[in-house]
Amino acid sequence: MIYKTKIFSNLDTIESNDLVLCYGHFNVIHPGHLRYLEYAKSLAKNLCIALRADKDLDLDETFTHFSENERSAALANLHLVDSIVITSNFSFAEIISILKPSYVVLGGEFEDSEDEGIISAYKAAKECGSKIIFHAGETHYASSNFLYDEVSSIEQKNFSKLRKICSLNNISEQSLTQIIDNFSKANILVIGDTIVDNYVACDPVGLSAEAPVMVIKEIESKKFIGGASIVASHISTLGANCHFMSVLGNDENKFFVEEQLKRYKVKYSFFIDESRPTTFKTRYLVDNQKILRVSKIKEHNIPREIENEFLNKFEDIIDGFDGVLLSDFSYGVITTRVLNSIEKICKAKNIKIFGDIQCSSQIGSLSKFKNFDLLTPTEKEARVTLSDNNSGIELIAHKLMDETKCSNLILKLGADGFIAYENTKNGLREHFPALNSNPVDVAGAGDSLISIMSVCSLVEKPLVFSSILGTCMSSLAVGNVGNIPITSDKLKEYISKIFK
Repeated sequence: MIYKTKIFSNLDTIESNDLVLCYGHFNVIHPGHLRYLEYAKSLAKNLCIALRADKDLDLDETFTHFSENERSAALANLHLVDSIVITSNFSFAEIISILKPSYVVLGGEFEDSEDEGIISAYKAAKECGSKIIFHAGETHYASSNFLYDEVSSIEQKNFSKLRKICSLNNISEQSLTQIIDNFSKANILVIGDTIVDNYVACDPVGLSAEAPVMVIKEIESKKFIGGASIVASHISTLGANCHFMSVLGNDENKFFVEEQLKRYKVKYSFFIDESRPTTFKTRYLVDNQKILRVSKIKEHNIPREIENEFLNKFEDIIDGFDGVLLSDFSYGVITTRVLNSIEKICKAKNIKIFGDIQCSSQIGSLSKFKNFDLLTPTEKEARVTLSDNNSGIELIAHKLMDETKCSNLILKLGADGFIAYENTKNGLREHFPALNSNPVDVAGAGDSLISIMSVCSLVEKPLVFSSILGTCMSSLAVGNVGNIPITSDKLKEYISKIFK
């Protein structure tokens, strides 16, 4: 579905009754912009965008941008937007004075701006009675795209967007396949918390007569490895050489994990902590819908004795690896001492280090990961780390990169895909869509993403390549119930489907 919006050069022809005006460059439209525009549209019937002209953006030599014609054409296809005016012939203040909008909605980054053009716009809005609102849009963690398009149509649009990214970067199907073939050159050590996921399929019986609770009947169950163990398994089945270090309990789940890792050809070094069980999570499903999760878990730090053994082993084997991946679920394996030691050794040996931490549903903070080559938080994890639920996505990303000093950041947006950032003045800023519009189980999407992006980094490929492969990988991962390692052949097959 194409929403035709007129791009106006004559302001007198714009419908100014019940109007809200937005402002920006909109160089790469991502979900953060959509939230901003959705909020603005909720205030008035007509939404107009004052789009910053090329002549203004060209003044910043550190900022590479698409042309105003390309940016306005992208905005014109959004169902939210009614009119667009480029600030090539009119200043932002002049547009406000002529249109006299009921509201002017600006991103939070403009609130304390000392830019003369923005200050003039504030003055113009005050003179004509327009209300200025600083708002980044409502924060949410689910997509509403299905309200406007069919699932199949959304998927095809996302395929098309990914193909366009490939085209703009001269990336072919063959070049992506060659990268996958080079994964065998990567040697990576994965460290983190082991989880066993138990999925229980159930039949609904009805409501209890004793209390308003659902009654279900268990049909069958199946176990899968999860946490850092599935990260290591993904890496191995993609063709890279992987060794996994973790702490487990002295129980039957330990044997299950060992059996699965051998199946996926992952080498491992386990340390047994008698004070904790192997983390075990049971999910109850009715018709593939999760209705309850019960976790058997201990979250205290590993004892000092095990910590010593763990670090001694790390020092013994680290010279055989090009990269270290930390998958931290905040269950006590990656203690402050373990983390500091790993960071110090990796820096001294010039070994790349990648990190993912789950801190949206338990205690944890991404800020403890400093100077990593790659971090892959969800938006919620980023906001929890920064204690910021109000800023827009761009500001959140920049704050987090400043806080952690990471080289590359992947900000995961759930059903809206992710945004990739290179922490350089003119680095990559690109939104990559979620290709699977009808996921079966999203629990392992992030694990699959950091697995392949870390391996890509070790074969010295730019972030745009690893991001393309990452969105393909995570799309495959969410197509199954439970964590199933993705093979290189299956990934190649999926890439071929996208390029058809």
